[in-house]
Amino acid sequence: MKKFILCLCGLLLAVTAFSQGIQEFCTLDSLKYKGDMRHYWIHVPEKLSDAAPLLICLHGYGGDARKSKVQLVELADREGFVVCFPQGLKAPHGKTGWNVGYPAQEGMKTDDIGFVEKLVKTLLRKYSLNTKNAFLVGMSNGGEMCYLMARHKPDLFAGIISIAGLTLECMTPLRYANPVPFMEVHGTADKTSYWTGDHTNAYGWGAYLSVPAAISYVVAANGCSGYSQEMLPDTAKPVILHKYLDGKPARRGKGHITEVWLYEVQGGTHSWADKEMDTYAQIWAFMSRFMY
Repeated sequence: MKKFILCLCGLLLAVTAFSQGIQEFCTLDSLKYKGDMRHYWIHVPEKLSDAAPLLICLHGYGGDARKSKVQLVELADREGFVVCFPQGLKAPHGKTGWNVGYPAQEGMKTDDIGFVEKLVKTLLRKYSLNTKNAFLVGMSNGGEMCYLMARHKPDLFAGIISIAGLTLECMTPLRYANPVPFMEVHGTADKTSYWTGDHTNAYGWGAYLSVPAAISYVVAANGCSGYSQEMLPDTAKPVILHKYLDGKPARRGKGHITEVWLYEVQGGTHSWADKEMDTYAQIWAFMSRFMY
């Protein structure tokens, strides 16, 4: 009976933590960038690993950083790294997010590429973190930012992780500056960021590539020559992990040999795919693979 009560209390605490949101476990801070006061929530565990990484997590379109995944805070505590949840600004049409070139963001002047870069460098310095171990993860609109940062600022990150992100066709003329390890998690039944793409802008986000085509750009930029495929075990829906291997070294030839990981969640919807698999364990597997 006593064990049952303790287990029940633990479950209630976990449910309460989830309902409270990340603000219950994070500190609100801000920095000024190009005239705007930019706000972010940050969690610094009591115990950091020796090579403690920094993970920046970008929310989706219309999102609120406070509603970010508590599981990332739990992962940060367990593995010993700093996690930060910045808040996107409003576009002219009123939705918060990251300036990636949506039609609804026409006229938006926000330089989110520069902001993310400044945020990373500020936090690495402020918390005395390993400057080589910054990672970026983004969901949906945040995932689009991941593709942009991979093109513009690959040397800033040890690895970049897109969750249900896509590549707008307006991004394709932008060349990837340098190779960078990259991971994408995407459901084949996603009805927001379609796996098959939207070349006619039928859904209003702007024309965008299919997920395999978007990943092929990253694979080509990284110069990956190897490939492996596996079915993840113990998943609620079939998940195929496509690994593109043996790429060029990151960090202008001085870093890790790059790889591209694509998780094809068969029947998965527009989500973190955390009901289909342990997405957070996979994120940590990626981060720990490419840490310095």
